[in-house]
Amino acid sequence: MPSFHTLRWHDGALDMLDQRALPERCVYLSYDCAQAVAEGIRSMVVRGAPAIGCAAAYGIALDALRLCHEPQAAFDSGMAHAFETLAQSRPTAVNLAWALERMRARLVTRHGTGTEDIAAALLAEAHVILEEDVVINRMMGRHGSALLQDGARVLTHCNAGALATAGHGTALGVIRSAVESGKNISVIADETRPFLQGARLTAWELMQDNIPVTLIADNAAGLMMSRGEVDAVIVGADRVAANGDVANKIGTYSVAVLARRHAIPFYVACPLSTIDLGIATGAGIPIEERAADEVTGYRDQRWAPAGVMVRNPVFDVTPAELVTGLITERGVVLAPDREKIARLKQPVELGPTHRNA
Repeated sequence: MPSFHTLRWHDGALDMLDQRALPERCVYLSYDCAQAVAEGIRSMVVRGAPAIGCAAAYGIALDALRLCHEPQAAFDSGMAHAFETLAQSRPTAVNLAWALERMRARLVTRHGTGTEDIAAALLAEAHVILEEDVVINRMMGRHGSALLQDGARVLTHCNAGALATAGHGTALGVIRSAVESGKNISVIADETRPFLQGARLTAWELMQDNIPVTLIADNAAGLMMSRGEVDAVIVGADRVAANGDVANKIGTYSVAVLARRHAIPFYVACPLSTIDLGIATGAGIPIEERAADEVTGYRDQRWAPAGVMVRNPVFDVTPAELVTGLITERGVVLAPDREKIARLKQPVELGPTHRNA
């Protein structure tokens, strides 16, 4: 496991590793209510679909603990506000809504048992969601590592590692699992403009684990592929539509097109919670746009002229036809389509081994 924790429960509060400070500083910020967690999600203290879902679950638990000594009516009103506040924090990552629905279901099943009992049950559920995420990531890692040959050079875009999850990672989890199995794997990390998740986070995370990583500018990926220096592409996902279209960090679509042009397999590592059967195609996935200053400069450095018009969509959609396979906890789905994904999402109860691992 990585030497850091993206999220940790400590002294009755949620600690989140401030990913805005990496790689210069490793700083944990403490959160004690849903409103604060929502702001941490919005401001990118925590990012990555699975990690956002886990953080939101803890946000609900925090408000339940904070309100559990209030009268029932005040408790119910406060919890409704907590769910609404967290739901609005970021629109694209479906794990956020998935985790909130799971917490809401837990709330409903415990309703009438007393507010303190409800709060304890919600905190326990948040702990289980966190633990299950690590188990699921390791399951994906085992399935995906079989796709990589010894000596493979893997290109990845954005950060889909332990920093984007409860631990181990999705795309980087596949790489970690391959390395753990004894394979010699090296990584090429796109810098991932404009927020530089590849340069700041993926490179840092892999270096912590002594996995060889080479950082490149986003627009160097095509050259690397054309020279035969990339054997596979593995990325994560923020939402997968029912037909297999994939929303991920802006620039992923370009990488997928380049991979197809050069006959390089393009894999998406995603837990089942990221697949949204309620969205028919990628055209229906909401695409978040963020502030202009993320494009015109970074931190205190500015390079664009004042007043220039800016668009800052932070996700794009890769059509299913460009996806070689989805790597999930239930296995690898090659050439994903609506029928295969529907079968994949048929309910299977996680056993106690998975829940308690």
